[in-house]
Amino acid sequence: MSRLGAGIGTRGPGETKLETDQRHIRRRIHDIKRRLDAVVKQREQYRKRRKSNDMFQIAVVGYTNAGKSTLFNRLTTSHTLEEDQLFATLDPLTREIRMPSGLQTLITDTVGFIQDLPTTLIAAFRSTLEEVAEADFIIHVVDVSNPDLEQQQKTVHDLLKELNADTVPMLMVYNKKDLISETFIPAHHPNILISAYEETDVQQMLHKIETILTEEWTRYNVTIEPNEGDILNKLKRDSIVTFHTFDEDKQVYIVSGYIRSNHPLNGILKEKTT
Repeated sequence: MSRLGAGIGTRGPGETKLETDQRHIRRRIHDIKRRLDAVVKQREQYRKRRKSNDMFQIAVVGYTNAGKSTLFNRLTTSHTLEEDQLFATLDPLTREIRMPSGLQTLITDTVGFIQDLPTTLIAAFRSTLEEVAEADFIIHVVDVSNPDLEQQQKTVHDLLKELNADTVPMLMVYNKKDLISETFIPAHHPNILISAYEETDVQQMLHKIETILTEEWTRYNVTIEPNEGDILNKLKRDSIVTFHTFDEDKQVYIVSGYIRSNHPLNGILKEKTT
């Protein structure tokens, strides 16, 4: 009966510190699970809407505190949390960004991965990470200054495999180069070494992503009539345009670039191939 006098967040008269800590942990886990359940339902609605728009989707993943949210903010000028703590990004955010070529993409910041996730949270966290399995490209952010970076990379790769996302094209982004003094030799490819706070580094990363995509995507070279502006606009939005000009003699647009092999525009492009 003595424990009935314990207030919320305080230790009861007969309660040990260990029991108090366990009670706080159970409450914290319950709160995280509750928030995650709400996020899962919300994200499912978002995913359905995005799929109907058929936009290219990039997921930002990484071990917790690798700098994912910092990079996401630099890319989107959004205001996700940049706290140096576990679970700082519980609610995955998605924003639209424009790549250097003009390609419009959706980019999603996901919850940070951690090793030995408590069993009671595994199912809930995996639900939020379904975003990753449905992505067209993955940015894997790694804290290059962390002495445990090899283990952290393995943790992320193992979870990606469990999510059936290990075959999604990916760029290893070794972040926080400003915090290391020795030469870093990456073990995984393709990769890039950056500081998320350097705008030139972020832009180089975007160019690197487009280079990778051109190696994966289908090349096209087409002519488009002046009255087919909708097709031209879709190409600028949904593909990597490398050449674009208007032929005054033939009165047509000549456009070259790269596009996803499964994009609906491919059928039209085959008819217009020069």
